[in-house]
Amino acid sequence: MTSISDLTSAAPRVPTAAKPAGAMDQNDFLKLMTTQLTTQDPFNPVDNTQMVAQMAQFSQVAGIAEMNKSLANISAALAPGRLNDAASWIGRSMLVESDIATPLRDGAYAGEIELPKDADQVSLSFVDQNGAVVHSETLGAQKSGAIGFSWNGKDAGGAVKASGPLRIIVNASKSGESIAPTTSVWTGIAGIQSPANGGATKLVTGLGLLSPEAAIRLA
Repeated sequence: MTSISDLTSAAPRVPTAAKPAGAMDQNDFLKLMTTQLTTQDPFNPVDNTQMVAQMAQFSQVAGIAEMNKSLANISAALAPGRLNDAASWIGRSMLVESDIATPLRDGAYAGEIELPKDADQVSLSFVDQNGAVVHSETLGAQKSGAIGFSWNGKDAGGAVKASGPLRIIVNASKSGESIAPTTSVWTGIAGIQSPANGGATKLVTGLGLLSPEAAIRLA
């Protein structure tokens, strides 16, 4: 006759999930604290202040772990929204700080010059990869602030003179003293790239992969 003990020993045991080495949850802490209380020396008990401090420290660590988990969940939930927002930029142009300009969809080059102070002489040059000046303009005296510029990439006869990246060189001066302006250019957005590992979304532009945060403004 089979006994109850035989049935118990024959029944398959459900394996318990092993915890990572060094891992401790709230139940483990409470068991440890209870064991500490029951096995303490009655003539030298644990100091109440130390016990309260240990409990507060554990609660703080547990709270931080829960907060990190919540933030990770929020980030995962917001990621598709950020991707959709970036996708709406495809086909548009963004103004970014750079002295390298690439042609827009119509072949034109455009951007802005930011003067920190008034200038009595400002000139602008477009230089190709060989160092040759393919186009230049004299803008004359200009007030401080943003100055827009554009060039259709053609000469006076309508022939295309440039079709690739060009360096923008700005010379500005006031009473013979050189002024250092900031140059920004417009670049087209052709697509987006979102890494599979959850990395930051990048915009595919004429200037390469750029972060959405690099955009000064959109057009």
